[in-house]
Amino acid sequence: MSWYTPTPAPPDLSEQLVCGWTAAVEGTHRLVPDGCLDVLYIVGSGIRVCGPETAAWTFSMPPDTDAVGIRLRPGAAAALLHTSIAELRNRRVDFADLFGSAAQRATIGRLDDAPDQTARLDLLEQLARALSARRRDPDPLATHVGSALLRNSWTVGALADAAALTERQLQRRCNDAFGYGPAMLRSILRLQRFMARARQYPSTPLAELAWECGFADQSHLSRECKRFAEQTPTELLASEVPDWHGGAPLFASAQTDRAHVRNIQADDAEVDEESAA
Repeated sequence: MSWYTPTPAPPDLSEQLVCGWTAAVEGTHRLVPDGCLDVLYIVGSGIRVCGPETAAWTFSMPPDTDAVGIRLRPGAAAALLHTSIAELRNRRVDFADLFGSAAQRATIGRLDDAPDQTARLDLLEQLARALSARRRDPDPLATHVGSALLRNSWTVGALADAAALTERQLQRRCNDAFGYGPAMLRSILRLQRFMARARQYPSTPLAELAWECGFADQSHLSRECKRFAEQTPTELLASEVPDWHGGAPLFASAQTDRAHVRNIQADDAEVDEESAA
């Protein structure tokens, strides 16, 4: 994509960001749910926080519209924004709605005065550092469960059992951390797994990719592509969508075995002990 450039996250923000990006937008483009949340600045239009989506949506911009953003990892935003991400699901909200009008004016002022897109991206990364410095303790469920579902299509019951949670507790905590429950998260991350696998092994037949990525069969893959992207698998892979992250993984941690998921219980115990101290 000549108009859109993803940039690797700085090492000190690797736990919070999938990537940064700059764009000179023109025309109509399609976005597909990935579990991420973007902080987006458009020159002349201000700054917005774009919550996690549950369906594809398209956007159109006039020629040569400059935009820049940072993409927060699934599950990372709740601690930074001090809010349940379910409140931001399928929404694009003004920066002021989360941080106040004074903070919005100051942030937009610095972005408006920046000399170029590189400087604007640097300012958004500085914003991420400031948010990280004042973040609340993140829910350990986010990394453990999110990275597990990115690699394997766990059932909700098995995931809850491995985490020593009831399914209702798992549902509530996933909604707060990701913006939706574990079943929706599983479906979204499975489609992301398909695109990443196809990107890595482009000659692999669709039926084989479907099986490797946890779909019941190729028909299941086709239904999920229609559900989340409004495209066939072939159309989706030929589109811009697989390149939105520049090949960066959605989660910093790739450990996904049952023992790792069970660390949720251990981490919860540590938090409880610290709270009681």
